[in-house]
Amino acid sequence: MTSVADVLQRISSNGAALNSTFNNGGDGSSGISLRNLGSSRTLVLVNGRRWTTQLDGSVDLNTIPASIIERVEVLKDGASTIYGSDAIAGVVNIITRRNFEGAEAGAYFGQYSQQDGDRQAYDFTMGVSNDRSSILLGASYVKEEAVMAGARKISSGGPPFFGGQSGTGFPGSFVDNQGTASNTDDVRYVLDAQGNKVPYNSAVHGYNTAPDNYLLTPQERTSLFAQGTFNITDNLTFRTETLYNQRISEQLLAAMPVTGQTLSKDSLYAPAEYKGVRDLIGVNRRFQETGGRSFNQDVKNFHFYGGLEGFFSVGERQFDWDAGYRYDKSDENTLTYGLFNLAALRNAYGPSEMRDGKAVCVSAPGGAIIAGCVPINPLGGLGSITPEGLAYTGFTAHDSAKVESKSYTLNLSGDIIDLPAGPLGFAAGYEHRTESGQFDPDAFIAAGLSTGNARSPTAGSYSLDEFYLEVAVPVLSDLPFAKLLDFSVATRYSDFSNFGDTLNSKFGFRWKPIDDLLIRGNWSEGFRAPSISNLYGGNTDSFESYIDPCSSHSPLRGNAQVAARCAAEGVPANFVQPGNGASRQTLEAFTWTSNDQLAPETSTSKTLGFVYSPSWLQGFDIAVDWYKVKIENAITRPEAQFILDKCYAGTAGEQAAYCGLYSRGGTSAGNPNIIDKLEMPLLNLAQYEVEGYDVTLNYRLPETAYGKFSITWDTSYTSKWIATATKDSTPEERQGLYLPQDPYWRIKSNLYLDWTKGDFGATWGMRYKSGIDEDCPFTGADAQAYCSDPNRVTIDGPAPRNHLGAVTYHDMQFRYNTPWNATVSVGANNVFDKDPPQSLTAPYNMFDPQYDVPGRYYYLQYRQRF
Repeated sequence: MTSVADVLQRISSNGAALNSTFNNGGDGSSGISLRNLGSSRTLVLVNGRRWTTQLDGSVDLNTIPASIIERVEVLKDGASTIYGSDAIAGVVNIITRRNFEGAEAGAYFGQYSQQDGDRQAYDFTMGVSNDRSSILLGASYVKEEAVMAGARKISSGGPPFFGGQSGTGFPGSFVDNQGTASNTDDVRYVLDAQGNKVPYNSAVHGYNTAPDNYLLTPQERTSLFAQGTFNITDNLTFRTETLYNQRISEQLLAAMPVTGQTLSKDSLYAPAEYKGVRDLIGVNRRFQETGGRSFNQDVKNFHFYGGLEGFFSVGERQFDWDAGYRYDKSDENTLTYGLFNLAALRNAYGPSEMRDGKAVCVSAPGGAIIAGCVPINPLGGLGSITPEGLAYTGFTAHDSAKVESKSYTLNLSGDIIDLPAGPLGFAAGYEHRTESGQFDPDAFIAAGLSTGNARSPTAGSYSLDEFYLEVAVPVLSDLPFAKLLDFSVATRYSDFSNFGDTLNSKFGFRWKPIDDLLIRGNWSEGFRAPSISNLYGGNTDSFESYIDPCSSHSPLRGNAQVAARCAAEGVPANFVQPGNGASRQTLEAFTWTSNDQLAPETSTSKTLGFVYSPSWLQGFDIAVDWYKVKIENAITRPEAQFILDKCYAGTAGEQAAYCGLYSRGGTSAGNPNIIDKLEMPLLNLAQYEVEGYDVTLNYRLPETAYGKFSITWDTSYTSKWIATATKDSTPEERQGLYLPQDPYWRIKSNLYLDWTKGDFGATWGMRYKSGIDEDCPFTGADAQAYCSDPNRVTIDGPAPRNHLGAVTYHDMQFRYNTPWNATVSVGANNVFDKDPPQSLTAPYNMFDPQYDVPGRYYYLQYRQRF
């Protein structure tokens, strides 16, 4: 592994989170989503303290170098009473190395069997310590190369599903707004090789964008880390840590589709029948000559903590305390290549003529030359747009973002009094924290003057003060059926500058009726405050993929309620949404919006379980825990498909919430019935209820003549995952279902078998994801051909589904400890080259990015200790 994200995203309780296989919609970051409740509801700590976040409040795990990590603790129940906001789903606490003496260097090399996706990593760690002080220094470098979507069959697009198919290709198309004798509607055309006008056909004149995209995105990471302690006195210690991390990452999309343009009747490239007669409208062309749209992030993160810790005595009792200051800062600069200046495009598409043997743009026929302008031929085939034309119309976007977080903390803990079963312990503390952030898009983009997705600036801040108290109460000990019984009670008061205060409490117990059995349980309240981007994020354009409920290919079109609404909007029964495949990308940008009136999310969590460690079977233990989480006022951004489905086929309450967010027709030439405007806001509308079981089994077998063997089996079973869109919505059971880029597996399980003998060792791992069902995006013959359950019917009508089969990945590693104090490891992930299940609704690549990239992955690792 070259990233802590690689490890954490494999744990059984993790759901869907960003990673480097997110290209369209990714930004190079990686997160963790416990219980599939979202990365922003999982709190990530380093050494028990908050870590640098992004504008959405989530932590990029790539900012934490793997080489400095000693262990990772995962707390799977709500922990807002202990750590504050964001710990609704749980807490991941990453513990760095301490008291490290000596030096260590490591090197790692890996590659897929298709000879792509190369990875290399290097790290060096050095530590010294004595009776009064310690210092640890570390440096690491990681480089991960790309895998192209066209390099794997499943993600390369094309028939029969046309994944990645776009209606905008080359040569460019245009609309004849005069119609024909038999059809007065706008008609779209292209020019053939001889310059003749032929009707546009998206299956013929569209473009398969899939091979042009990254399947696995590349990135480089450089990290420097230092931490140290100094004992000022016997009971006073200064502790500090600092980190610098830089990530350079890229996402690559197909070349820009320049759409909705007007080609002047006086352009050199106007077809003969239009020249001097009328403009060509609705001109669409993909500018393939650019080589694609490249999004490049340069993210610098800085972390500092400095504080004092110690202890003091009051009578015979000792109390521990610490006080510290934390500062985190993230600076991101993004360069985007392959975009175009709309004003320059208008000039290049405008009047042009030959002057002195050179094509030039003019203000009007015979008018002044527009300096620097190069006429563009958008109706030609590949290569018809010259490098000079690209240089004039194109531009590079410069975006920047910054997040700062500061906190002051004071903690005190100790024992108050002795009770019959043990001392009554407590922990109390105070924290003052400030969060601020901003995003500044390129001026051209912010003003809507480019072909890129328009974005508005983001800026905002808030502060908070928090107090907490936790008490551990021993009740019984060393009694029959009560070897141990204790209670823990905690409460946390939080006062936010932007929405007010909140009080959250927790109660837990532990009971050991016998030495071999521990029974445990918790009840806790939680909350999540809206992030800076939730509250103050600027509007952002997004080209979404969806199935128009009014399109004749939509499974909802046969629903009477849907048909009635479509008819009321004037959409003909034979309307077909432009594009190919089932889910089709919108021709006009939709809009993501924030909401400064958002309230905090609230939650209630319950857990109950046991740990059994039988004395008659040394080395064996099993833990079984039931959990239930309920979240109210959940902050969600409903997807375009969800908004439209709830408006057309939902309840009266759902229609009231969602039908005002879109409009249809009127702005897209040649497409009078399409949805051309849709807002996708953040809202406090949803409610989630999640329930399930975690099972962990460990067994270290007695040593044999053949070596030492151990088994670790970790499984998470989701029995219930219910989402309620609005208060009067019908609860939607998601367990066992696949939503686009959001899988809800019932079972995730990891089984690892380890063997060591002397200096040799081996590990075999199995990672299991259960099968899931998705909505079938087809009807009729296509549903019968491609969907596993095409005849499924519910009370609302036909509801065909498709099943995505279960997947088990097998990993293996062999290692050897050399006589010169080094360890050499060789291994392979996905040993049997298992492909991910093909999805008919995944927006990209025909499979979900939570599955492994197809291919067998080999690696070699060398670690030298000095």
